[in-house]
Amino acid sequence: MERKSAAPKERKCPIETVVLILGGKWKPLILWHLLDSSKRFSELSKLIPEATQKMLAQHLRELENDRLVTRTVYPTVPPKVEYELSEYGRTIIPVLQTMCDWGENHNRSLLEAASANKEIS
Repeated sequence: MERKSAAPKERKCPIETVVLILGGKWKPLILWHLLDSSKRFSELSKLIPEATQKMLAQHLRELENDRLVTRTVYPTVPPKVEYELSEYGRTIIPVLQTMCDWGENHNRSLLEAASANKEIS
């Protein structure tokens, strides 16, 4: 079943909007891998091996519908399709960078806590 974007008037707060757009398990990772260059579906699949092809295709479709990703089909045999951040999609880079920074700090905090617990034992 395909997700339908809620009309802006239906969203109660900006965080709800962000969660709706980035709420898929693999969406932030897809966007992160598209930061520097366009990728083919097979490249994304190799970069995110835990994502099934069905989920990857669904998330790419939703990101395209939300105007964050553009899909370019080249008329070749076999067909070549590339995904990249759209101009509008590039506006989410600071959000992704902040998520990355927070994740690094959180992982460091967990390691420090685990290390401190070992020293106490």
